[in-house]
Order: sequence, then structure tokens, then C-alpha cells
Amino acid sequence: MAKILVTGSNGLLGQKLLAELSKKDHAFLATSFGANRNTELDPGDYREMDITSLEMTGDIVRGFNPDYIINTAAMTQVDDCESQQEKCYNINVKGVENLLATAAEVNAKLLHISTDFIFDGEAGPYREDDSPNPVSYYGWSKLEAEKRILEDSGEHAIIRTVLVYGMAENMSRSNIVLWVKDSLEAGKDINVVNDQWRSPTLAEDLAKGCLLAVEKNAKGIYHISGDEIMTPYELALRTARHFELDEGLVHETDGSRFQQAAKRPPKTGFDISKARRDLGYNPVRFENGLDITADLILKFKS
Repeated sequence: MAKILVTGSNGLLGQKLLAELSKKDHAFLATSFGANRNTELDPGDYREMDITSLEMTGDIVRGFNPDYIINTAAMTQVDDCESQQEKCYNINVKGVENLLATAAEVNAKLLHISTDFIFDGEAGPYREDDSPNPVSYYGWSKLEAEKRILEDSGEHAIIRTVLVYGMAENMSRSNIVLWVKDSLEAGKDINVVNDQWRSPTLAEDLAKGCLLAVEKNAKGIYHISGDEIMTPYELALRTARHFELDEGLVHETDGSRFQQAAKRPPKTGFDISKARRDLGYNPVRFENGLDITADLILKFKS
């Protein structure tokens, strides 16, 4: 049994990790910026923690003395990262430096969540040993965090993922599947790009992949995502069909039509064969992920 501290526990992935941990024998402590939003969590299992504060992070990590820290905390709004670079750097880079420093004090291992946006999208799908070349400040900040981890003397792990979707309680942000569903249910026309490719990842799968990495004492880099590569336009059409919504409201466009602060990599997606082989990771198919999401929408919105 391991003692696991989770950062960013209020987020989608954080909540899924807590759900998985509650099924297992691991002891855990949930931490996040702000008050706890997970009503199913025992209040004694939560601490408010800002990873940009070395003092606060150190006090909580030393107090819990974990074997593992799973870091899901990050600034992930790509355009906001471009326009608020200092804030992005403090969370995505300095925050990781703080976690590494405090992990070393208690001899804990860090499992850090990274992104496909460290790649330029010119040669996807990507393997773990492909060369990164980010095209946005967000991607650059996540790559810098990876560098800090790989340079550290500890036996840490990096989990890169792609376009996470799903449903959880009291979510602070939407995701592409929920956006498509909510927009079409409201009768809104949506423009969705068909010149970018991703491998959408069910949040439950990503949480399970993280715990597999912990339980197998993995170190180094692993790609964990869904196993189907599609454009957001295809994703939107498949979502519309699954929820029996009007596909005619989904309109094909390309990235040049959007005025966005940050550039997006055109084609990412992951080769997940290493995670399958070494961790036993096996994601669900996209339509099965939509089934799981639909059930949780009914649970949390009823």
C-alpha cells in the first residue's frame, strides 16, 4: 500500500484519481487551490494547497509524508497561458520545482501530468522518444517542467496525455465533449476544426493509467491517451450521433478561421504501445467513453 498525495484534486482528472483511489488500499491526501469541490470526499482527506508556494507545499507534503505525489495541477488554458505568461510559468514550472524540492525532503516520487502540446504537430502520432518542439507558451512551460523532472535525481515519471474529456462533480471547466453536447442541446450552431488531429482521452482511463504507473513503480515518460486519432470535427459528429442530437448544427472549418492567441499543433495523437506493454494500460473505445460520460451526466445533473 502506498501513500499518495494528489494535487489539483478539484479538477476533472483529480476527481477521477480520488474515485479510483477510494476503491483501493492506498492512503491518500487530496490537495487543490481553493476549497474542496468533491462532496464525496471525507473533509479530513483534503488540504488546500497552492503549489506556487514553496512554504505551503513543503508543510503539507512533510506533514503527510507520501510515497508518491501525483501532480495534476496546471494552468492549461492555452490562450490564457500565452497572454499571462508569468502566471503560467509560476504554476507550470515553478510549481513543479517546488514539488520536486519537497518530494526530495521526504523521499517521494513525483508522477507528473504533461501534454501533447510539447510537440509541434508536424509528425504525429508521437512516441515517447520523439523530439519535442512546442509552438505555444503553454507547450513550452510543460516542456520546461519535464526538463526539471528529468534532470532531478529522483525516480520520477511523466505521463503525457491528449484532449481529456469526461464528467465529474462541480467542474470548474468544460471539455470538448460536454461543449458539443450542451451547444447542440441548446440548438446552437458550432464551428469545429477538421485540420487538427488528436487522440481524445477519457478521464477515467487517464486516472487508471496514472495508478498503473504508481503500482508498477514506473519511471520515465509514458504516453497515455485514447487509441483513436480523429479531428475535433469528427469527434463532434460522433458525439452528436451518440446523444441523438442534430448533426446539421456541426459545421466544418479550419484553424485559420479562429483568432486565437496561441498556435495549436496540427497533428498530435499518441502511440500508446509502451503504456500497453509496460503498464497494462488499455483504454476504452471512444463510444464507450461517451457511454460512461452520459451516465455521469445523469448522475450529477439529476
